[in-house]
Amino acid sequence: MKATKVVSVVYESPALPIDDKLPQLIEALHVRNRALLVAEPGAGKTTRVPLALLDTTWCQGDGGNGRLLLLEPRRVAARLAAGYMAAQLGEAVGETVGYRMRGESRVGAKTRIEVVTQGVLARMLQDDPMLEGVSGVIFDEFHERSLEADLGLALTLDVQQGLREDLRLLVMSATLDVAALQGVMGDDIAVVECPGRQYPVVTHYRPPASRVEPWRHQAQVVSEALARVTADRATEGQTAEKQTTEEQANGDVLVILPGVAEIERLRRELAETQPHLSVMPLHGRMPLEAQRKALQPLADGRRRVVISTAICESSVTVDGVRCVIDAGLERVPVYQARTGFSRLETRRVNRASADQRRGRAGRQGPGVCYRLWAEEQPLVPHGEPEIQQADLADLAFELARWGVKDSQALSWVTAPARSALLAGRALLQRLGLLDGEAGLTVLGRQAARWPTHPRLAAMLEIASQQSPQKLATACALAAWLEYRDNGASRDLEAGFAQLLAQPKSSPQWSREARRLASLGGVSLNQARETALGALLLLAFPDRVAQCIEPGRFRLVGGGLVTMPADQALGHEALLIALDTDGDSKAARLYRGVRLAREDLEAHFPETRQWQERLEWSDDEERLVGERVRGVGSVILERRPLGGPPSAEACRDALLNVVRQRGQLPLDESAETLRARVALLRSEHDPAWPDLSDAALLAELGEWLGPHLAGMSRLSQMLALPWEKLLKERLPWPLAGRLDELAPTRLPLPSGDSAALRYVMDGDVSDDVEGSKVVPVLAAKLQTLFGCRQTPRIVEGRVPVRLELLSPAQRPLAVTMDLESFWRNVYPQVRKEMRGRYPKHPWPEDPFTASATRHTKRALNRGS
Repeated sequence: MKATKVVSVVYESPALPIDDKLPQLIEALHVRNRALLVAEPGAGKTTRVPLALLDTTWCQGDGGNGRLLLLEPRRVAARLAAGYMAAQLGEAVGETVGYRMRGESRVGAKTRIEVVTQGVLARMLQDDPMLEGVSGVIFDEFHERSLEADLGLALTLDVQQGLREDLRLLVMSATLDVAALQGVMGDDIAVVECPGRQYPVVTHYRPPASRVEPWRHQAQVVSEALARVTADRATEGQTAEKQTTEEQANGDVLVILPGVAEIERLRRELAETQPHLSVMPLHGRMPLEAQRKALQPLADGRRRVVISTAICESSVTVDGVRCVIDAGLERVPVYQARTGFSRLETRRVNRASADQRRGRAGRQGPGVCYRLWAEEQPLVPHGEPEIQQADLADLAFELARWGVKDSQALSWVTAPARSALLAGRALLQRLGLLDGEAGLTVLGRQAARWPTHPRLAAMLEIASQQSPQKLATACALAAWLEYRDNGASRDLEAGFAQLLAQPKSSPQWSREARRLASLGGVSLNQARETALGALLLLAFPDRVAQCIEPGRFRLVGGGLVTMPADQALGHEALLIALDTDGDSKAARLYRGVRLAREDLEAHFPETRQWQERLEWSDDEERLVGERVRGVGSVILERRPLGGPPSAEACRDALLNVVRQRGQLPLDESAETLRARVALLRSEHDPAWPDLSDAALLAELGEWLGPHLAGMSRLSQMLALPWEKLLKERLPWPLAGRLDELAPTRLPLPSGDSAALRYVMDGDVSDDVEGSKVVPVLAAKLQTLFGCRQTPRIVEGRVPVRLELLSPAQRPLAVTMDLESFWRNVYPQVRKEMRGRYPKHPWPEDPFTASATRHTKRALNRGS
């Protein structure tokens, strides 16, 4: 049986590169139920492929109306894709093609292509694991590797393997890690490659001067870009007055910055220096209508400057743009399991993303890209998947709903880190959503109905069991926190009261709040701005903070948060710290809410009981005991201990010292061991254990606790045999191969041996890009004569970085290609060193010379 042809469209659209590859893709999915499509930007994959698959035999379903789900990473991309495909069919959105995203849906009884945002798929799978009526799932722009996309793929593979062999699965992107995807989808999976439709883009590098503010430098480059476009057209015999509307629009400039704050600073700078420009921001916190407007050229044809976050990086074409100015930065949340906060980090963009951004300038014609960094600036090839750096509480909750207690039971392109997953489960247990076996509690099953983060779902469900007013207030709070509408005030109560009084000031919040209220069967008009602390305590029990001095608070987990002492909130005895900068030592508080002591005691009954507590005193360098009433590091009342502390209390106190410091007091040998294991974990077998601080701290009591018996001083703990303790965590039979795969010494051609160092990422030069750990061998150059190839370890997979030394043990060269060094660099080294070290051999041909650590005289005596 042959696969059917491409679906017909109402009017003929321009040919795209993907058109020639559609028969191959259709046939691949006819033969097998999985395929990969690697299509460069501009190929047309997003809007052509779903329409092409719609009339295939496998997509007809029992009634001839099987549906396709097309996953898009962003809401604006989902709307645009649905609108374009609907136009191809001569229909309105909601007929054959529709879209579905949180809080908004335009689908009908005849809809067969649903463009959905990635988070929607997980909820659809949880509600209906069989995906009744769905014939295929298409993951678009999978290279972005969002947590939701990785989870959605893992769950869909599980459904396909266990329930729906007929379900087709297609993963598409411009830059796919094909080998990694083949690892979970099968080596025999069809891979279809398609070139893009990309016009030439000229690239200029414009690094800022050291003392120029970033926004001023960006404004200068905007001026240069606009002037260049005008000059180019004047050269072609055109003037600005004679240009058509289309030609003027084709001079639009797209500036890509890391965040909203940077967008606003550049907007203000351009408003002051170039007030004639039409400047339009574009970011995810804008209303959808404003986002759509920013993507379209101005009706009057005036040139515009669009200042955007990474929302425009892929899936979206900003019409009229022929010039891209890329700051080369991105802002990503990195979760810190120890503090429970996510820290927003601004960092250099990866090479794949930089190329995607550059490509925006060549989507509709020849373009130009200005990169605001030096040309020699190295970029890592790809960004880290979100699953490796995000808060995994939501993932842990979805796995529990799926009935999976061991994450390894699913097929992951990148498996979730064990330490982060354990931290997520610990939070869910604290919220009452999970039991001790990682299964859902009664509250967990009830809270699953709320389409929010588990923290907020717990708050909403408990509030629904208390009163309609509390639920309405919880709905308003949840919507506000979900959209991260920080407002101007650090005091959440003040900002929340203003929001309730003027709901039209935030349409996105109002729409989401009313949706949640409707789901809970209450009216949002019942929401009140009072007693917010008690409600938020249900969602953030780990964010309770106690004032230790004006503007300084100690969190229940031991960390510190700070705020200006002149703020009214800075003098509250107790508060809940909602938003901080995530600093692990003393986080800056952006927004909080006061918490009444009686609400804390009601939520934590243990605060009414006296407990024995030991804490480390830096001044006395010992554990100091007392009896307290409180929870964690929040102490409501203290009394003297009245006797020697118990051994269990001493052990727990020492463990808490290590947890609060956030790192283990490892000696050099232990650090070397875990660097060796980290290398083997990435290059040999993921079964090697994770010995990072985060992973070890997550299970500290299990492996370190038994060794602290009888200890009461930190010095005793520091004297522990740390290397031996870590070796005990290596599973058999891997432990027996440690010295074979990652030795501590390597033999040299001279007959000697040299120590092998394992250098962690961050201390590694850029020539080992992508490595997390690099083995380094320092040896005298003469001891390597006759050795043609660079030594390698881990069964030949990992080259050693050679630090070649002079006879006086001073560095001469660093290389990971020894043969190239002998041919190209050694002649110059020999010329310079012969006169300085005449007693040592410097042969013309290092390939045939004998390796030695001796001088020429010693060699002659030996002969």
